[in-house]
Amino acid sequence: MSSSRVILVSPLKGIVVPLAEVPDPVFAEGALGNGIALDPLDGTLHAPISGEVIQCARTHHAYTLRSDEGIEVLVHLGLDTVALEGRGIEPCVEQGQKVESGAPLCRFDMDQLACDATSLVTPLIILDAGDWCLDEPLLAAGGLVELGEPLLTLSPATTEQSPEVQPSGVRLEQELTVALEAGLHARPAARLRNIGRDYRVSLLLRSNERTANGNSVSGLMNLGLVCGNRATVVAEGEQAEAALAAAVALLTTPEGHDAPSDAVEQAPRQDLGDGRIGGLMASPGLASGRLVRLETGLPSVPLTGAGAEVEKPRLLAALQVAGQQLERSRLQAERAGQKAEAEVFEAHQAWLEDPDLVSSAVTRLEEGLNPGQAWREALDAEIDRLRASGNPVLVGRIADLRDLQRQVMAEFSDAPEQSGCELEPGVIVMAADLTPSTFVSLCDRQPAGLCLAAGGTTSHVAILARARGIPCLVAMGDTLLDLDERLVVLNADEGQLETEADAERLAEVEQQLAKRRQQAEAERAESHLEVHTRDSRFVEVAANIGSSEEARLAADNGADGVGLMRSEFLFLGRDRAPDEEEQRREYQASVEAMGPRPVVIRTLDIGADKQLPYLQLPTVPNPALGVRGMRLWQCEPELLDTQLRALLGVRPLRHLRVMVPMVSDASELEWVRERMEAMAAEMRLTELPLLGAMIEVPSAALCSASMANVADFLSIGTNDLTQYGLAMDREDPMLASQADVLHPGVLRLIQATLDGSGGRCPVAVCGAAAGDDLVGPLLVAMGVNELSVEPARVAAVKARLRRLDASVIARELDTLLALPDVDSVRQTLAPLVESALLAEADLERIPS
Repeated sequence: MSSSRVILVSPLKGIVVPLAEVPDPVFAEGALGNGIALDPLDGTLHAPISGEVIQCARTHHAYTLRSDEGIEVLVHLGLDTVALEGRGIEPCVEQGQKVESGAPLCRFDMDQLACDATSLVTPLIILDAGDWCLDEPLLAAGGLVELGEPLLTLSPATTEQSPEVQPSGVRLEQELTVALEAGLHARPAARLRNIGRDYRVSLLLRSNERTANGNSVSGLMNLGLVCGNRATVVAEGEQAEAALAAAVALLTTPEGHDAPSDAVEQAPRQDLGDGRIGGLMASPGLASGRLVRLETGLPSVPLTGAGAEVEKPRLLAALQVAGQQLERSRLQAERAGQKAEAEVFEAHQAWLEDPDLVSSAVTRLEEGLNPGQAWREALDAEIDRLRASGNPVLVGRIADLRDLQRQVMAEFSDAPEQSGCELEPGVIVMAADLTPSTFVSLCDRQPAGLCLAAGGTTSHVAILARARGIPCLVAMGDTLLDLDERLVVLNADEGQLETEADAERLAEVEQQLAKRRQQAEAERAESHLEVHTRDSRFVEVAANIGSSEEARLAADNGADGVGLMRSEFLFLGRDRAPDEEEQRREYQASVEAMGPRPVVIRTLDIGADKQLPYLQLPTVPNPALGVRGMRLWQCEPELLDTQLRALLGVRPLRHLRVMVPMVSDASELEWVRERMEAMAAEMRLTELPLLGAMIEVPSAALCSASMANVADFLSIGTNDLTQYGLAMDREDPMLASQADVLHPGVLRLIQATLDGSGGRCPVAVCGAAAGDDLVGPLLVAMGVNELSVEPARVAAVKARLRRLDASVIARELDTLLALPDVDSVRQTLAPLVESALLAEADLERIPS
C-alpha cells in the first residue's frame, strides 16, 4: 500500500461546520461514520475525491463515491432534502460513472433549498475508510473554505492505529430461528434491505460462518436460509434497536401466503401411466381445455460491445428503465388489489438494484461484452448458484431472475420478443417454466390452467396462481413438453394432468365446473343481501381492509360494512407520519366507497411486529407486551390526536366507527371518549362517531361488562387474544401450531366477552378466525353479531351462514368449553358443524 496520504477536497465553497454540530443526530453522533460538514455559499456540489459513483440517491440529494484506494465517501446535500423529491436539484452524474476530483455531482437552487429543507448544511462522511485512518480536520470550525481546497486527509493505518473508523452508533445483534415458510427468498430479502434503509443502519445476516450484507438481495439469498435455520442479525447505527426489532420480526414471522403444506418438496412420479402425468400442486383446482405450448426464449442480443466506458451508462440506463416498468406494474397491481403481485414486483425491484449483480455485469462489460450479453451472463451465473444450492425455495427463484434477465436484455435486442399473449382464453398453458411478468400478461387472456415442466410450489408464479385462483401443476418433467396440442383435463387437486381424456370424461369435468360456477354465481348474486341463519339469527358479514381501494372491493363483494380498517398502512413505509389532511382524504374515500354501510377504522396500532422508523419507541425484552395500541396514544398524544382530528373531519360521521386497539379496561376507553368529545367541541361538531374497543387482552375480555358501559361496540381480535390468552408469542415459529383459537381457554375468554356485554352493545370478530369454515359457525352459535373477513371471502361466508342452523352447535357449547384441550375441541366441533350445515344440494329449499 502506498504510504502517501489521500486528500479529500472541499466539494463547494462554504463555511466549515464540525460534524458534532450538524442538527441531525444521524450525522452528529457518527452513526454513519466520521467526517465534516459545510454550510454552502454556492450552488454546485462537486466530487471531493476521484473514483466511481456507486450510489446516487433517487432524489438527487446524496452521492457515494468509492476511490481507487477503496475509500467510500458520502456527500449529503443539506438535511431532510430527501423530502424535496429532487425539486431544485439537477444531477450531473449517474451511478457507475467514473469521476475526477472536483467534477460536478449536482447543481441546486440555494434559495429553494434554504426555504424547503431543514438546513443547507452538507455533511461529508467517510462511510468506509478501508485500510486508512482519518486525520484531524485541516480547517477550524467557522473557517471559509474554497472549492477544491484540501479539507480532510487519510493516512495509511499503522500498528498503533486502528484500521477502521469506529462509528459512535449502537451495534446490537440477536440470534433467531427463521420462520419464513418459504425461506429467505427475494421478497423477504428485499424487505430486510428496506429495513436497513428505513432505519439508516447497517444490517448484516450471519449463518454457518457465512455473512451477507443487508444491502445485497443476492447475498442474503445465497445464505440459503430456510424455515427452522438459525441465524444472527447484526444492526449498527443510531436506530439499531428499532431496526433489529423490525428485522427479527420479519425473519421470525411466517409469511402466510397459503403455500401448500409440502413446502419441502418431493419430486412427484411424473409418468403415472394410463395417459396421466404427475406434478406438484402449486394451485388447487380443476380445469379442462386445449393444451397449448408457450415458448418464452430470451431476446436476441449482440455478443460484443464498444467497451465499458461506452456500455456501462447504457446498462445502467436499461436497469433504470426496467425499474420504472416494475414500479408501474407494482402500482397497477396495488390499485387492482393484487397484493401478491405487488410484492413480487417489489422484490424484483430490489433484485434489479442489487450491487452484486450489477458489479458482476460490469465486470463482463470490461471484458468486451455487449450490455445485454453481460447482464445475461451475470444472471446465468447467479442462476447456476441457486440451482446448485439444492434448496427448492432458491431454485424456485430462478424464474424471477429469468424475468429480470429478459426485461433488461429486451432493451438491447435486435429482434422483437415473442410474448405468447396471442393465446385464446380458456386454454391450458404448458411451458418449461414461466416468469412472473409473463404469468401476469397471460392472465389477461384468462387461461383455464397452467402446467410447468420445472418450477416449485413456493415459486412466485405458484403464489400468483393461488392468488388468481388458476389451477397449476409444477415440476412435471420434460415428458410434458413432448405433448402436442390436445384436449386435456388438469386435476391440480390430485396432482395430475389427464392427457387422454375421452368425451365422457370431458363432459363429466365440464358438468362439475358448471356446478362450481353456478354456485359461485349464486353466492355473488346474493352477496349484497342480509344474512339470516336457518335458526333465524341475523349476522352481519363485514370486511377487513387496509385502504380505500380495498373498501371499494369490499363494497363490490357485498360486505355489510367495514369491520376493520387498519389505519397503520398510511404510516408505514415512509420517513414521516402522514398529516391530518392526507389521513382525512383516505378515511373519507373509504366511507364514500361503502355508501350507507358503517366503516370501522382502527386507530394506529404500531409496536411489537410493526415499527415506524420516525417513531422512537423504547426497546423492551418483549415488544408484544410493550408500548402499542392504546398505550401508544398516551405516550405519543400528538400523533394520535392528529389522527383523531382527521377522523372527526370525515362526513357523514354517522357512518364512521372509531375503534381503539389494545384496551385493557374501561377507564382507558373512557379517557379516549373524553378526549374525542373535547376535540369535537373545539371543532364545533354536533355529531360524534360511535366509539368501540378491541378485545385483544384477557383483562378486556374479563372486564367486558364494564367495557360495555362505555363502548358503543366491541370487536374481538382473535389473533392477539389467542397470543395473550395462551402466553404464546405469535411471532415464535416453534409455537405457531399450538397458538390455536379453539383452545378451550381462548373460547372461554370469547364467551366471557359475550356474556359481559349482555346484549348492551354488539360484539364482532375481526380476527382471522372469523373467516375460518370451522370457527366461524361456532362464533355465531356463541352469539357473535358480526364476522369481518377478507373482501374476497364475503360472498362465500354469507352463503355458508345461510346454510347454518347455529342452534345445533349452541346446544353443545357447555360441552365444548369444558373439553380439556384443542384436539378434543376440534374433534368434537367438526361433526357438529357438518350436521349444522344444510347440504349444498338442498340450497334451493331455503326460503329467500
